[in-house]
Amino acid sequence: MARVNEKEAARDRVLSDDELRALWRVTEATPMPHGHFVRFLPLTAVRRNEAAKMVREEVSPDGTWIIPAVRMKAKQEHVVPLSPAARAILDDLPNVSRYVFTTTGFSAIRNFWSFKEKLDAEMLPALRRAAEGRGEDPGRISVAPWVLHDLRRTARSLMSRAQVNPDIAERVLAHTIGGVRGVYDRYAYIEEKRHALKALAAKIERIVSPPADNVVPMRSGETA
Repeated sequence: MARVNEKEAARDRVLSDDELRALWRVTEATPMPHGHFVRFLPLTAVRRNEAAKMVREEVSPDGTWIIPAVRMKAKQEHVVPLSPAARAILDDLPNVSRYVFTTTGFSAIRNFWSFKEKLDAEMLPALRRAAEGRGEDPGRISVAPWVLHDLRRTARSLMSRAQVNPDIAERVLAHTIGGVRGVYDRYAYIEEKRHALKALAAKIERIVSPPADNVVPMRSGETA
């Protein structure tokens, strides 16, 4: 067996429903464009840099986002049929640059670690306030370390919970389908991906805005 580089080992961190709900609340109060950017990631299941360097010309009037091959890990163009929830995030951002997510107007968003630190600092108090509201001991609440890429894995898990076909969910993530099917199946699956992303957005909406009497805390070790 080949020796495994620990730094390259696959992560398995997925945000729980409580964590996702707290993240949504915190980012709604985060100045533009950082909060919008963070919420856009799980709604589209794209990688951090793929979204960060998004330019307005890549989005067609019908809401189809085409990420050029040069910006994709697999070096193949990727089509993302944006859900209404994802499009609403884009529509809410001021049109001051060709870059959708920008703080300068001249370049794409960067320095992710800086605003990620602020999210970490704000998420724990939000989770503890929610726990206290449910009559739980807030002192027992903690947040395991996570990175922005974990939102992509969270989105994939949520698609499974939303009963999205696994093959379609993998295509939403721009994962290469192996074997003979991957070689000969050249169908783009645009409508299937559109349905999957709408189902993902609906699942996220049910989690972050549940009925008041339907917020069930996650058990220890349970993930989204």
